Amino acid sequence: MRKALVLMALVALAGCKRGNSDEAEAVATEVPKAVAAAPVGISAVESQFGTPVKDRVATIGLLNKRNNLSQDLVMKTGESRRVGNIIVRLASCERTLPWESPPEVGAFVQVFVEERAKTSEPLSWHKIFSGWLFKNSPSLNVVQHPVYDVWVKDCAMKFPGEEEDASASASSAAKPAGRPSAAPSAAASPSPKPAPPRAPAPTPTPAATPE
Repeated sequence: MRKALVLMALVALAGCKRGNSDEAEAVATEVPKAVAAAPVGISAVESQFGTPVKDRVATIGLLNKRNNLSQDLVMKTGESRRVGNIIVRLASCERTLPWESPPEVGAFVQVFVEERAKTSEPLSWHKIFSGWLFKNSPSLNVVQHPVYDVWVKDCAMKFPGEEEDASASASSAAKPAGRPSAAPSAAASPSPKPAPPRAPAPTPTPAATPE
């Protein structure tokens, strides 16, 4: 009986270690063939403005609701990150032009989770989400899963003229407008000339009285 209890404790401890290893940091891994073969759903459209699609870098937030641990997945277009039994794949990301208002950031992502559709079935990869996520309008599209939450945080790309605007604003912030007026020193400024003396007012002479 005692040996059986010890064996059960060792099995439970091994299961706990395996559960902790599933919460490893996101790393670039080989995507399973079933996931790699899944169609992306969109084709990247190049724009005449901004960074090419292949060079854009998105930051995707990932939350595990079981342990309340979150991390940022930084990916280029076409890359995937796997954390335990979830894979996040980035198809593209975009942000509005600098002169457009209101500003918005979006990313087209696909989320795959390795889970059982039924308790009697084996583990398999299921695509639980495929679409655009928006930073400032998260309610437009939501990843609905009981364990994981995925959202977009940033899309690193530049538009023509932004470098000049940034350098101009930095230089204007470093150098205040106008010249500071320095007070003239006593040695440099000439001493004021005394005013010329004013002539005394003539005194009136009394008029002659007739005799």
